[in-house]
Amino acid sequence: MTGAAPPPLPDGRAVRRIALRSAGISAQVLTLGAIVQDLRLEGVDHPLVLGAAAPAVYLGQARYLGAIVGRCANRIAGAGFVLDGAAHRTDPNFLGRHTLHGGRDGLDLHLWRIEEEAGDRAVLSHVLPAGHMGFPGRLEIRVAIALRDRALVIDMQAQSDAATPCNLAHHGYFDLDGTGDIRGHELQIDAENYLPVDGEMIPLPGTAPVAGTAFDFRRARPIGATRLDHNFCLSQGPRPARPVARLTGQGGLGLTVVTDQPGLQVYDGRHFDGWRGLDGRRYGPHAGLALETQGWPDAPNRADYPSVILRPGQIYRHHVSYRFDR
Repeated sequence: MTGAAPPPLPDGRAVRRIALRSAGISAQVLTLGAIVQDLRLEGVDHPLVLGAAAPAVYLGQARYLGAIVGRCANRIAGAGFVLDGAAHRTDPNFLGRHTLHGGRDGLDLHLWRIEEEAGDRAVLSHVLPAGHMGFPGRLEIRVAIALRDRALVIDMQAQSDAATPCNLAHHGYFDLDGTGDIRGHELQIDAENYLPVDGEMIPLPGTAPVAGTAFDFRRARPIGATRLDHNFCLSQGPRPARPVARLTGQGGLGLTVVTDQPGLQVYDGRHFDGWRGLDGRRYGPHAGLALETQGWPDAPNRADYPSVILRPGQIYRHHVSYRFDR
């Protein structure tokens, strides 16, 4: 059902809130950015995700939290790419030189349309016109957000009338303890390789083995002081959905990530500066961990990466579920 209407955005746009509930789990979803604003588990006295009480906060310090980002998640080096012989310049919203999460007017800032609404499921849609942020093709997007078996389940689809990069991601931040510091959580990732990056967070050539590095999470261990804003290489292309990562809080609450995507971007939330979020909680550095299933960053410029190019007649599909257990 649709919850009480949140305050309008500063530009007057009206945001709707959808309340979802299933056995033992509940969520609040906004039409702004298809944001999962809140997620609660029965018997747990704190939110499982970071969020903002007022939608306007998502335009600034809470940008990307819980949103669907794109049309091309993560970074595109040099804010451009060549596709089928044609050069395209995209919005340089990251360090003034690169494109991040689709540009300064990414999907997370748009109002989505409610297509379907049920007690435990909502379907939202949006259309990005050809040329938006420099990307070719009119992109039609449909996202289903559901609660099922104590899990947050997200299924994304998209179609385009011209070849275009399409790499969507759910950008939720998780805190299983409610302590505001995820460095004590244990993390396990089913990845033999990761993408090293340069000083501007652009992937270096090739992949690197995690063995013998701070990025070896093949066996569960505390996150600790490891600085994380990296893509873990799960596969060389889409695969049937399977468990790829597990996060466990110090209190024993666990989260298993299941996806069909080839990459998992893990970010430690070190940029948070102490603003107040859900329930008045303070979000300082490392307040939440982002676990973003997606294609690999800068894939439009890397022929050796799994392709993120969507062509006419094809359907982009992306499944991710976040399953909770004690």
